[in-house]
Amino acid sequence: MPRIADHEERRRQIADAVCRLITEQGLDAVTVARTAATAGMSVGLVQHYFRSKDEMLLHAFKEVSARIKGRADERIRAGIEHRRPISHVLAEALAEFLPLDETRRTEFRVTRAFAGRALDAAALAVVDVETAHRLREDVARAVHNGKECGEVAPELDPWPAAVRLTAVTEGLAMQVYRDAAQGTGPSAGEVAAAVIADELAVVFTGECRQYAAAGGTGPA
Repeated sequence: MPRIADHEERRRQIADAVCRLITEQGLDAVTVARTAATAGMSVGLVQHYFRSKDEMLLHAFKEVSARIKGRADERIRAGIEHRRPISHVLAEALAEFLPLDETRRTEFRVTRAFAGRALDAAALAVVDVETAHRLREDVARAVHNGKECGEVAPELDPWPAAVRLTAVTEGLAMQVYRDAAQGTGPSAGEVAAAVIADELAVVFTGECRQYAAAGGTGPA
């Protein structure tokens, strides 16, 4: 078990080094040699785990995408555990994809760099497409669950709603990143929260029956 853990930790360290290089110098600056130096490893050790730069980049893309989704999933799990309205939980989950702090700004820059390279790299394109599709599926499932409990109108189609919500989130992320870089405008977090809340209000127009039965509006 310790040996497996060590391998996983080294792969994570290499992914972190790739992300750090992209953030500081851009994707073109990433080489096996620079990644090894940034990770504090030998070139030979990096090549032991990844035979090429493309393999290394693919792993880093998967790693950062999984981290973002993991946080969103944790928001959802906590919301389910505390029986919170689906719209509130979804607002928090979608916010994990917005560059509202240093960690998320770094992740956004990295994923944008990879998405650009994915236009000409088939393996990266697969990760990019699958990541986006899984997010839409998760949002569509949340909308469907909203229909089941009464937060969403019975006639609403979950998939188009999910496409719209994820498209707004993706575009909003770019706006937040640009505004923060320029240092202009009101609080990015406040604006982003308001935009997402407005979009969710179009979809989640009702109240969950479990809260209505209890005579309240549910927890915030």
